[in-house]
Amino acid sequence: MKRSLLVSIVSSLFLLIGTGVGFYCLHDYYNGNEVDATSSLGEKVQTPTESDKSTDLKSIIHETQKSVVQIEAQLKDDDTSSGSGFLYNTTGDVITNAHVVDGAEKITVKTSDAKQFEAQIIGMGDTTDIAVIRVPGLKETEPLVVAEERMAEVGDEIIALGSPLGLQNTVTTGIISGLDREFILEPYRYEHIYQISAPITNGNSGGPLIDADTGEAIAINSAGTDSGAIGFSIPLPNVIDEIKGWSEEPVEITVDSEGHEVIVTPQGLTGEDYKDNATYLIGYFYESLSTQDYVTAYSLLGSRWQSEMSYEDFRSGYIHTVHVEVSNTTGSLNQTNDEVKVTATIKAEERTEDQKTTTALYNVTYQVGYENDHLKILTGKAQKLK
Repeated sequence: MKRSLLVSIVSSLFLLIGTGVGFYCLHDYYNGNEVDATSSLGEKVQTPTESDKSTDLKSIIHETQKSVVQIEAQLKDDDTSSGSGFLYNTTGDVITNAHVVDGAEKITVKTSDAKQFEAQIIGMGDTTDIAVIRVPGLKETEPLVVAEERMAEVGDEIIALGSPLGLQNTVTTGIISGLDREFILEPYRYEHIYQISAPITNGNSGGPLIDADTGEAIAINSAGTDSGAIGFSIPLPNVIDEIKGWSEEPVEITVDSEGHEVIVTPQGLTGEDYKDNATYLIGYFYESLSTQDYVTAYSLLGSRWQSEMSYEDFRSGYIHTVHVEVSNTTGSLNQTNDEVKVTATIKAEERTEDQKTTTALYNVTYQVGYENDHLKILTGKAQKLK
């Protein structure tokens, strides 16, 4: 009996020891190994890297710039006014500030791809600094997405687009730094507007304030301090009903003898303006390539060049290009003043088949001219530098 009791005690001890060792091993195993989730609720969320955020920001800027225009208004007594605006519907209507176009006898807009059109005022505020101009030449062009109801909050990241001091497609970034600001700049009253940290100055007026996360237009850049360090923007939800009303029932627009809207063709340029637009077009061409927007880049080529090279061949020629920097750009008119020769130095980052990145330098020469009233890149050649 004693022997049987002793065997029972020893067996119990071994069982307790074995159980303890087993629990320890299981704890050590699961504590030191990652368990694959079988439910989507347990899947890891991939946090965007800084590189991903930078790529998204560049894409948002490039896409939204297509709907932003530079505005030049010819006033009485040979005076001029300049500013910015953005396309918000497929009728060709552009939102801007009233102070940009007030008193204008002629309004010209320039798009991001260097096309120029005339515009007419179809609505303008008396004390609210907003206006809508109609550009028949931009009808059916894809507009900017507008946040019609959502208001921004302090700390939201934003992008301000416009043409300060005549420098088209200028970008500044910042945050919403204040809400419900109010002040008066006769004859306009600014109420419940955003204060922003993105620098804006003369020429930014009327340009869009973009939500850096969604790419939507949330406000109209309207005023800035003398230093340019603080800006003020009118929230679109506060004025969208008035804007829509002008688009649906224009208060002023020129029509022809048959009652149709006047169709205005782009204006050809000569002299310094022609050279400036031509050099700008080359920069925009390479900006499109840098953001992999091959469709836009290809559309800037003249019809003869396109007939000699399909879109597929064009795209395959740049598919390994990661980024392009343009420098030393100059333009010179030919003897008949109908084309501009643009030369530049190109620094291109290119990805090899083994996924390595190399840098190459090129001297490029392009002929830029009008084709069916649109500025196009007619011919071009590149020479690789050693």
